[in-house]
Amino acid sequence: MSPKHLLSIDDLGRDWIEEILRLTDSFAEVSARPIPKVPALRGKNIAWLFYEDSTRTRLSFETAAKRLSADTMNFSVSSSSVNKGESLRDTCLTISAMGVDAIVVRHKSAGVPWQIAKWIDASIINAGDGWHQHPTQALLDCYTLTQKFGSLDGRHIAIVGDIKHSRVARSDIAAFTALGAEVTIVAPQTLMPPSLEGWNCKVSHDLDAVLPTVDAVYLLRMQLERQQEALVPSLREYTAGYGLTDERLEHLGANTLIMHPGPMNRGVEISQKAADDPRSAVTQQVANGVSVRMAVLFLLLGNNGSDSHPNAPRPNDQGPNEGIL
Repeated sequence: MSPKHLLSIDDLGRDWIEEILRLTDSFAEVSARPIPKVPALRGKNIAWLFYEDSTRTRLSFETAAKRLSADTMNFSVSSSSVNKGESLRDTCLTISAMGVDAIVVRHKSAGVPWQIAKWIDASIINAGDGWHQHPTQALLDCYTLTQKFGSLDGRHIAIVGDIKHSRVARSDIAAFTALGAEVTIVAPQTLMPPSLEGWNCKVSHDLDAVLPTVDAVYLLRMQLERQQEALVPSLREYTAGYGLTDERLEHLGANTLIMHPGPMNRGVEISQKAADDPRSAVTQQVANGVSVRMAVLFLLLGNNGSDSHPNAPRPNDQGPNEGIL
């Protein structure tokens, strides 16, 4: 039976991750059509509950819903009753009372999507909660990597930068290792989490030693909005030690993939030349985000069994949700 919510990569496991990636192949084909739209979620209503700013995630979710023919409800914190003191719970109950099948939520506090899932009956999709999780970003990153390499078994991926404040790093490590990759996180000690217990990865503070060994290098920006103290002497010194500079670009393998979740701070964690290098998959990640989020929405909300929409894309391979697609 398919999951009701997508709250964390840890809820999926390898089988479900691979099933979402197979389903994404079908929706990528839909996105390439002259009219990229199918009636797979016609009659479904999806609401966006974003308490943090977003460009890529919100727009790709909205695009995904529209391509699936779902109806959408847009919630803007800046113009809502939140500014009048309305609680998160009352906001969610209000949206639920209007009749929604799913809520895509982003919040600055870790654990909020889990709490909302206890309050209402709709499916909840975590679009980022504090430093904690960002599962759809991890899924689109996995899809981007599998497009390049096929299987991730035995591949070595370096995640470089502000690990401490990154929900992307936490979700990516779980997803990449679930698919058989080896992950090394690279950062100064001040940008590492206070504890790495349970983190299934290697640790390095020497980017130059790691780069020649990797199949993909994943750059993270300095999340200054989450930092309460100065964690590096200066951005210039950070770039000198941990940025993918023009000089370091020359030490990457010919087939090494360069990745970044965006927004990029060009000249800090990644140079202009590296961002635009042919090995860069940054724009490909954005494009894949739409197809992956179509797959997630369809997986959670698509009708089961004989009620399934006949025009919905169907993956060629059967996975753990055989019988519902």
